[in-house]
Amino acid sequence: MSVLYRKYRPKGFKDVVGQEVVVSVLANEIKLGTISHAYLFAGSRGTGKTSVARIFAHEVGTTPNDIYEIDAASNNGVDEVRALNEGVHTLPFESKYKIYILDEAHMLSKSAWNAFLKTLEEPPAHTIFILATTEIDKVPETVQSRCQTFIFKRPNQKTLKDFAVHIAKEEGRKLVAEAAELVSLLGDGSFRDTHGILEKVFSSSSDTQIEREEVERVTGAPKGTLVRDVIASIVEKDLAKGMKAIAEARQANADIKIFAKLILEHLRYLFLIRLKAGLDEYILAESSEDDYNFLKDLAGKADNTLTSDILVRFINASESAGRSSLPELALELALADSI
Repeated sequence: MSVLYRKYRPKGFKDVVGQEVVVSVLANEIKLGTISHAYLFAGSRGTGKTSVARIFAHEVGTTPNDIYEIDAASNNGVDEVRALNEGVHTLPFESKYKIYILDEAHMLSKSAWNAFLKTLEEPPAHTIFILATTEIDKVPETVQSRCQTFIFKRPNQKTLKDFAVHIAKEEGRKLVAEAAELVSLLGDGSFRDTHGILEKVFSSSSDTQIEREEVERVTGAPKGTLVRDVIASIVEKDLAKGMKAIAEARQANADIKIFAKLILEHLRYLFLIRLKAGLDEYILAESSEDDYNFLKDLAGKADNTLTSDILVRFINASESAGRSSLPELALELALADSI
């Protein structure tokens, strides 16, 4: 776990970013005294499930001695669950509640779930279960029906961008807009991963102001100019320009999967601007001003050949880039078919 992640892990509900609905409902339940005996927190990694579980435990007055965190990925057998079933009946040491946080709950075996079900349905009054999972579809419906379920949203790029800028400021640094945009994209919907990227960047440079080039260098992300060249080549029908950009990205050892994702993102924005879909404010908030102006200018030059089929080709290329032994080939094929 990164140092920044530990340092800036939310300490209270007011510190939680991007999960306003979840926090509001939980805080209100505590206020009204309508606390459930079992909760299911579901969402992708790095969205704050375990942090919110710990905050909830603190807010209901449970001390560390009465909070039990269990990694279900490595304690997923029936014997471990039977031991848990016996332990829940013991009174708390110094709190009103004993709280069990089961991380990666979907990893429990079928027999473990069966052994756990009765306890989950009728736990002692002093026990609260919080199950956290990244794969809710693997949690049996019989279990889901006995829990109050909260879905944790993946933070969008604007949320992660603002988050990265805030952390940088707290650390006495400044992320320029283009750098913050790239960090938010690389964060891929995870606060934890965004922390990790920032830590790499801050460790590699003592500069107060962090430019996009520094983020590119540390993370292996491709240069923004190469992304623009691929996008421009589609509109300008210049296959050589686009192929050259892909080749340069490969020669620079850029992460081709990230390259494909950046191309796809810019293509989407270009498509929306050309359609005059009324989303210019959204696009400007999600991207840098320079990128927006570039795409705005390019949209004015695009004709009706810029279709949704091109987007579909690059969606497929983005998915293939992470699986192929020649990841750049998927991009080259998508580009050739689009011109």
